[in-house]
Amino acid sequence: MSRRLCCAFALSSIVALAFSGCSLAPRYERPANPAADRYPAYSGLPPGNATAGAVTSSVQVAADLGWRQFFRDPQLKDLIEVALANNRDLRVAIERVEAARAQYGITQSDRWPTIGVGAQGSIIRYPADIRAGGASAPSVSRSVLAGVGMTAFELDFFGRLKNLSEAAYQQVLATDQARRSVHINLVAQVAEAYFRLRAAQEQYQLVRKTLVSDRQSYDLVKTRFDNGVASSLDLNQAESQLNTAQADLQTTLRNQGQAGNALLLLVGTRVLPDLAASMPFERDRLVSAVPVGLPSQLLERRPDIVEAEDQLRAANASVGAARAAFFPHISLTGLLGFGSNQLAGLFGAQNHYWSLAPSVQIPFLSGAVINNLALAKANKKIAVSQYEKSVQTAFREVADALAGEATYSRQLDALRALQKTTQATLDLARLRYRTGVDSFLQVQTAEVNLYAVQSSLLQTGLDSLLNRIDLYAALGGGWLADSASPIASAPIETAGGAPRR
Repeated sequence: MSRRLCCAFALSSIVALAFSGCSLAPRYERPANPAADRYPAYSGLPPGNATAGAVTSSVQVAADLGWRQFFRDPQLKDLIEVALANNRDLRVAIERVEAARAQYGITQSDRWPTIGVGAQGSIIRYPADIRAGGASAPSVSRSVLAGVGMTAFELDFFGRLKNLSEAAYQQVLATDQARRSVHINLVAQVAEAYFRLRAAQEQYQLVRKTLVSDRQSYDLVKTRFDNGVASSLDLNQAESQLNTAQADLQTTLRNQGQAGNALLLLVGTRVLPDLAASMPFERDRLVSAVPVGLPSQLLERRPDIVEAEDQLRAANASVGAARAAFFPHISLTGLLGFGSNQLAGLFGAQNHYWSLAPSVQIPFLSGAVINNLALAKANKKIAVSQYEKSVQTAFREVADALAGEATYSRQLDALRALQKTTQATLDLARLRYRTGVDSFLQVQTAEVNLYAVQSSLLQTGLDSLLNRIDLYAALGGGWLADSASPIASAPIETAGGAPRR
């Protein structure tokens, strides 16, 4: 075997050995689940894993229920499509994934030799008194060099670069999960803004009807006052109620405009598309039921929890890199090429040259290395606490939404019954006023009570609708556009398609 082949074989062996070096990172173990094994049991929830109503697909967890199937309003589906294409926050999240992937590529490239090709030439004229061969030596010295160089390739025997690369890789995964969180939150926020706009429109119609009723009452009292039947107190009460309704109408117009602006910002366009009359403003007709599942499924399907665990894995790898910094750093610098004093004969067999310059640096009493390890360990403890907090927060959000699911339906039923009795009370009060049995105060009180009950019914209906959306998002729903088939645990990929390892 020639000397050149021996050198190449030795160099390749060193590189392979460097890449297969040991890792000083601690063995990763997922922290124990700090939340309960089951969600709280609330009376009023149906048995099983779904909320009230029929689930429109065979999915087992909310994360597999596509938002096209969860939301039933066609206008809302169109708005979500537009928002996913135009929202600036989502664009920023996507670009952050690309930035993290580029950073991972930079870190990964540090594990490979940096090879460069170069050439140089020089012509130097020496005075006679400093020529190496005396005055009779040639006055001009020429040299031409061309070759391949390897700059400071670190042999990663102790896994420092490997762990730095692993930490960067986990950051890519974490950033991708952050993008998923932004995506899910955007879907939920568009839905909430849309339904707030719908509620503002409904409230406007309610105030308009109330204003018409109050004007009729005022006209009736005014006629009776002109005929000497009603008192000035009755007239003032009717006029006050009419003015209150007119003021409320302006409030609802303002709320409607502000709700539209909030939706416009989320959608990311200059103007909102025309929103024609949509489906009735009722929760179970606008959104589907949500399959709840078990708390353990949140650990795999909710992106903010997965992101927190990826951050913990990155911190764990950083501890390994900090430990490896205590060991010797071995690097190689090499050159291989040709040199001659004539360009014509540069690549002759007798003109080749090579150099190999290994270097070793051994840390000794380095405060930076010691404190860097302490910093890495502290960051890992922080990541553990953040992971546990993300799990606890997710559990609480789901539990709160389930508490709402257990109570809103019965509250709405009670308010509907109250609306019927309040309407009957108003009808009776008007009859008694026309017949002269009671004063207008009884009519005014009944009208105010009916308006309050109708407003409360509308607001509670909106709250129940938003609570269902919160439950869907809290369980990780909103990432898929269309429902997926039931799966126990889906592999998570990065934006570029690299599988999680």
